[in-house]
Amino acid sequence: MLYAIIATDVANSLEKRLAARPDHLARLVALKDEGRMVLAGPNPAIDSNDPGAAGFTGSLIVAEFESLSAAQAWADADPFVAAGVYANVLVKPFRQTLP
Repeated sequence: MLYAIIATDVANSLEKRLAARPDHLARLVALKDEGRMVLAGPNPAIDSNDPGAAGFTGSLIVAEFESLSAAQAWADADPFVAAGVYANVLVKPFRQTLP
Protein backbone atom coordinates (compact mmCIF):
# COMPACT_ATOMS: atom_id res chain seq x y z
CA MET A 1 0.00 0.00 0.00
CA LEU A 2 1.06 3.59 -0.51
CA TYR A 3 1.83 5.92 2.40
CA ALA A 4 2.35 9.67 2.53
CA ILE A 5 5.15 10.86 4.77
CA ILE A 6 4.52 14.53 5.52
CA ALA A 7 7.30 16.26 7.43
CA THR A 8 7.52 19.79 8.80
CA ASP A 9 10.91 21.41 9.30
CA VAL A 10 12.12 23.22 12.38
CA ALA A 11 12.78 26.92 11.89
CA ASN A 12 16.03 27.74 10.08
CA SER A 13 16.62 24.14 9.01
CA LEU A 14 18.65 24.81 5.86
CA GLU A 15 22.11 24.21 7.32
CA LYS A 16 20.98 20.96 8.97
CA ARG A 17 19.25 19.90 5.74
CA LEU A 18 22.35 20.45 3.65
CA ALA A 19 24.52 18.47 6.07
CA ALA A 20 22.18 15.45 6.16
CA ARG A 21 21.03 15.62 2.53
CA PRO A 22 23.40 13.03 1.00
CA ASP A 23 22.27 10.31 3.43
CA HIS A 24 18.61 11.37 3.10
CA LEU A 25 18.80 11.21 -0.71
CA ALA A 26 20.52 7.81 -0.64
CA ARG A 27 17.51 6.34 1.16
CA LEU A 28 15.13 7.91 -1.35
CA VAL A 29 17.16 6.56 -4.27
CA ALA A 30 17.00 3.10 -2.69
CA LEU A 31 13.17 3.31 -2.58
CA LYS A 32 13.17 4.44 -6.21
CA ASP A 33 15.51 1.63 -7.28
CA GLU A 34 13.21 -0.87 -5.52
CA GLY A 35 10.27 0.48 -7.55
CA ARG A 36 8.48 1.71 -4.42
CA MET A 37 8.81 5.50 -4.86
CA VAL A 38 5.90 7.50 -6.28
CA LEU A 39 7.26 10.97 -5.55
CA ALA A 40 9.41 12.87 -3.10
CA GLY A 41 10.51 16.42 -2.59
CA PRO A 42 10.77 19.42 -0.30
CA ASN A 43 8.40 22.34 0.25
CA PRO A 44 10.23 25.59 -0.61
CA ALA A 45 9.77 28.33 1.99
CA ILE A 46 9.00 30.82 -0.78
CA ASP A 47 7.21 30.56 -4.12
CA SER A 48 10.27 29.37 -6.03
CA ASN A 49 11.79 26.08 -7.17
CA ASP A 50 15.11 27.37 -5.84
CA PRO A 51 14.41 29.20 -2.56
CA GLY A 52 18.08 29.87 -1.84
CA ALA A 53 18.71 31.05 1.71
CA ALA A 54 14.95 30.96 2.48
CA GLY A 55 15.26 27.18 2.59
CA PHE A 56 12.42 24.74 3.00
CA THR A 57 9.49 24.22 5.34
CA GLY A 58 9.08 20.46 5.03
CA SER A 59 8.98 17.45 2.75
CA LEU A 60 6.53 15.05 1.14
CA ILE A 61 7.29 11.45 0.27
CA VAL A 62 4.77 9.03 -1.22
CA ALA A 63 6.03 5.47 -1.40
CA GLU A 64 4.95 1.86 -1.07
CA PHE A 65 5.47 0.00 2.20
CA GLU A 66 4.10 -3.31 3.45
CA SER A 67 2.30 -1.66 6.39
CA LEU A 68 1.74 1.59 8.24
CA SER A 69 4.18 0.46 10.92
CA ALA A 70 6.84 -0.26 8.27
CA ALA A 71 6.32 3.19 6.74
CA GLN A 72 6.53 4.79 10.19
CA ALA A 73 9.72 2.89 11.03
CA TRP A 74 11.27 3.98 7.72
CA ALA A 75 10.30 7.60 8.37
CA ASP A 76 11.62 7.48 11.95
CA ALA A 77 15.01 6.31 10.65
CA ASP A 78 15.38 9.21 8.19
CA PRO A 79 18.68 11.10 8.51
CA PHE A 80 16.70 14.36 8.57
CA VAL A 81 15.02 13.14 11.78
CA ALA A 82 18.37 12.28 13.36
CA ALA A 83 19.85 15.63 12.29
CA GLY A 84 16.98 17.61 13.81
CA VAL A 85 15.69 18.93 10.47
CA TYR A 86 12.11 17.84 11.08
CA ALA A 87 9.95 19.21 13.90
CA ASN A 88 7.37 16.50 13.23
CA VAL A 89 6.62 13.71 10.78
CA LEU A 90 3.15 12.41 9.95
CA VAL A 91 2.71 9.07 8.18
CA LYS A 92 -0.67 8.32 6.63
CA PRO A 93 -2.08 5.71 4.26
CA PHE A 94 -2.48 7.15 0.76
CA ARG A 95 -4.68 6.05 -2.12
CA GLN A 96 -3.52 7.31 -5.48
CA THR A 97 -6.45 8.27 -7.70
CA LEU A 98 -4.69 10.16 -10.51
CA PRO A 99 -2.72 9.72 -12.63
